[in-house]
Amino acid sequence: MTKPVIVLVRPQLGENIGKAARAMLNFGLTEMRLVSPRDGWPNPAAGPAASGADVVLDQARVFDSVAGAVADCAHVFATTVRKRGVTKPVLTPEEAARDIRSNAGRSAILFGAERSGLETEDVALARAIVTVPINPEFGSLNLAQAVILLAYEWSKQTDLVQPTATDALPPAPQDELEGLIAHFETLLEPTGYFLPPDRIPATRRTLRGVLTKPGWNSLEIRTLRGVLSALGRERG
Repeated sequence: MTKPVIVLVRPQLGENIGKAARAMLNFGLTEMRLVSPRDGWPNPAAGPAASGADVVLDQARVFDSVAGAVADCAHVFATTVRKRGVTKPVLTPEEAARDIRSNAGRSAILFGAERSGLETEDVALARAIVTVPINPEFGSLNLAQAVILLAYEWSKQTDLVQPTATDALPPAPQDELEGLIAHFETLLEPTGYFLPPDRIPATRRTLRGVLTKPGWNSLEIRTLRGVLSALGRERG
C-alpha cells in the first residue's frame, strides 16, 4: 500500500512542523512536503518539537506552490472545516483513509497554515474535502492535531501492530486467597471488628466478598500478606 504524502501549506512555526512530523511517524507516515514555509527550511525549532521523528524532517521537501507539491499525486485531499465556495465531495477522515487505501496511484493530504488554513485556490486542486465532526462553536484544531487525526485513520487501514499491555498474571489459587482472608480475620479478631456477635457471620461474608471480588494474582496476594504481617508486627 502506498503511503499518503502529508503536505503542509505555508506553515508558520517550526515547532508546529516538528509536532506534525511526530504525529506522522507515530502512525507510520514519513513523507512530508512543505509549501513556502514562512520561516524557511530547515528550521532549527522543528527538531526538538519532533521528539525523535528526525527521519521525517530530514527527508522533507520544499516547494514553491501547492501544484508543484502534488504534481506526482493522482489523488489530493484538502483538510478544511469550510468549503470556501468550492463544490467537492466532503469526506470524514475515515472515509478519506479508505479512499487512499483503495486508490491506485499516490495520494496527498493538504493541511493549511495555522491561522488561516487552506485558501480557496489550494482547495480547488483537491479531489475531495476532508473534515471532521467538530463543535460548531469552536472548530479550531492545531496543525499537529489535524495531522494526527488523518494519520491515525490511515493507520487503521494498515497492518500497524497494536501495542499490547503487559500480560496479566492469572488469578491466584483458592488456597492462597483463603490464606489472605484468614490473615485478615486473624488480625481483625482482637480489635473487635467482628462484634456484635450476632453480626459475625454477615461481617465475615462481607469481608470475604470484598477480598474475593478483585481476582488477586499470587504476587498481589503475597504483597497484601506482607502488608498485613508488617502491620501485625507494628501492633505487637
